[in-house]
Amino acid sequence: MSSSSGNPPVATILPPSQIRTLALASLGGALEFYDFVIFAFLAKLIAAHFFPVSQAEWLRQTETFGLFGAGYLARPLGGMIMAHFGDLSGRKKVFTFSVLLMAIPTLLMGLMPDYHAIGAGAPLILLVLRMMQGAAIGGEAPGGWVFVAEHAPPGRTGLATGLLTAGLTGGILIGSIVILALHAVLSPDAVADWGWRIPFVVGGIFGVGAMFLRRWLDETPVFREMHARAETAETMPVKILLRDHRRAIICSALTTWALTAAIIVLVLMMPPLMQTLHHMPPAQTMLASLSATFCLTISVLVVSALTDIVSPRRLAVPCGAILTVGAFVLYAMPLLFPKVLVLWSALAGLSCGFIGLVPVGMLKAFPPSVRFSGLSLSYNVSYAIFGGLTPAIISALTPHSPLAPALYVTIAALAGATGLRYSPSSEHDGA
Repeated sequence: MSSSSGNPPVATILPPSQIRTLALASLGGALEFYDFVIFAFLAKLIAAHFFPVSQAEWLRQTETFGLFGAGYLARPLGGMIMAHFGDLSGRKKVFTFSVLLMAIPTLLMGLMPDYHAIGAGAPLILLVLRMMQGAAIGGEAPGGWVFVAEHAPPGRTGLATGLLTAGLTGGILIGSIVILALHAVLSPDAVADWGWRIPFVVGGIFGVGAMFLRRWLDETPVFREMHARAETAETMPVKILLRDHRRAIICSALTTWALTAAIIVLVLMMPPLMQTLHHMPPAQTMLASLSATFCLTISVLVVSALTDIVSPRRLAVPCGAILTVGAFVLYAMPLLFPKVLVLWSALAGLSCGFIGLVPVGMLKAFPPSVRFSGLSLSYNVSYAIFGGLTPAIISALTPHSPLAPALYVTIAALAGATGLRYSPSSEHDGA
């Protein structure tokens, strides 16, 4: 990974080899995130199929979000195992395997029997598949950020990671488009009966294809150089992290909390919450989600690229404040103007530029020998805690106040900005 020292010539912004690497990495990442998030978009239908109909609707939805959160709980173990081998044996192998580990359970989710067919076994099987997805996604984002950053030309680390992050959020965008198309082509009864399975089957099939495409990627130059100099981490990278990089871990975990709050509360949970709070039709909420994700993708790319010029530390507070404003716009304005939810969602998406700071800050915080493990440990443990608890917390608090999601995002944004301001890298980045 390299730091910026002025604007490089245009020819070096993205050489052809980096374009190919970013394209293949982003494609697989987009498909993985698509597979992971369609579960949230289809939460109400999944609840109807995998839990007893005798239960209250709010209880079934809470249980479904609990399964959604269980995927986050599996992230640290899966992520650390893959990061361990990524730091010891190379980034490429692990980066390729993570796609397959996501594709298989996604395909099975679309094909498995429901509660009516096999009773209590249905939610238990769904739980296992969801945890497999969590293990896969635990290696995808950290591995992808390390992979593209170590391939990036000098002074373009922020742009490279921003393009990959945009690809990852693009998976959420694809999910929104697929769900919208599903509701446009099929009747509500058909979607509720069997149509909800289609996005899972399609995602699983394309995920397997992405795994084969990633075999064309090259190992990163940074890892090859470390391997040639015998500088790869010794047997247990996690021991080195816990001994020498505790501050980096804590700060990176705090910034990840802000990232989870932005994505989960402002994008993933927004459709079912708006359906419950304001009785909005699914098509309207999914169109709003599409708008939010598209604007989020643009915002993340712009802010990530900006870190090649301006220190992430200097951007932390203003980006955190903007994120807070976006959260209140999304959850306060529909109370007054519900018919323009798409507009409020777009503004909320534009407020999510803080997400672009998170990978850049973490990449700066850890040395190459334990970089993959450092990102994976910080990112996945934080996502397991906050990603796993956030859906349950929001579901429990929202009946008491429709602004509870915005208040939660405010707290997370404050923590994230503080973590980024005091990250170890900030002492050396010219801030």
